Amino acid sequence: MRISEATAAYAAYLAEVRRLSAATVRAYQGDLADLRSAIGDLDVGDVRLENLRDWLWEDLQRGLSRATAARRTAAIRGFFGWAHEHGHATSDPSLRLVAPKRGRTLPAVAGADAVAALLEDLGMRAADGDPLLLRDHALLELLYASALRVSEACGLDLTDVDAARRTVRVLGKGSKERIVPFGGAAARALDAYLVRARPTLAGTASGEAVFLGPRGGRLSPRAVYAVVARELAPVVGTETIGPHALRHSAATHLLEGGADLRAVQEMLGHASLGTTQIYTHVSGERLMAAYRLAHPRA
Repeated sequence: MRISEATAAYAAYLAEVRRLSAATVRAYQGDLADLRSAIGDLDVGDVRLENLRDWLWEDLQRGLSRATAARRTAAIRGFFGWAHEHGHATSDPSLRLVAPKRGRTLPAVAGADAVAALLEDLGMRAADGDPLLLRDHALLELLYASALRVSEACGLDLTDVDAARRTVRVLGKGSKERIVPFGGAAARALDAYLVRARPTLAGTASGEAVFLGPRGGRLSPRAVYAVVARELAPVVGTETIGPHALRHSAATHLLEGGADLRAVQEMLGHASLGTTQIYTHVSGERLMAAYRLAHPRA
């Protein structure tokens, strides 16, 4: 079986058996397409370890980040492990493929006062009743209040919002469902949007979606990125900023405020506590910076 044929079968396996998200399946298909373009559409059983090593080395020479190379290595290992298990190859050439070590990159975090000022300013601009500003205010308040992923916010339906309990039900990675709280500021912004703006934006394509685009369809992740970049970039001081910065900021501020690490893990929907622990390092970095600036014998 050629790599191209095997890729299609593997994508179906990931979607139907492992039930991975459509975005993850597309990423795996993209990695395999890149491999195919580099080494040719070989029979899966003819691929050798040297082919895979050369492919990764050439990618790194072109400036591919170590994190992306590590992800591609994981994708290739999964693919050839599946091919070997299902009899499409007599051996697995990826078993000795070593992934480059990921660099530890700290997430972009905005200060709590800066985020508060941003949200208050956006709320004042939305007070005139502009539907899109009301939506943007509710969206950013909820992203920060509940530390949601962008896909989780875009996927929210009206039935997922419990206004009385101030919680939202979200479907996270691996189709894992969790209940996440939000505070009074987000509740007020969300109520204003749902009462004053959503009926104006709603159309035949709206369905039960909470956040809508200007044409009435469900708001897309790309549109959320544009909103966050426009509003948050001046606060963080970088043009390349996305919704995850609000998630990072919320997690860091929770830990700085004394929240339990495992409670934050549950709120973020992290499978591993180690993933959540990066935010303790962010908090530590901020503490050390303040110490060096303020202590007379730092």
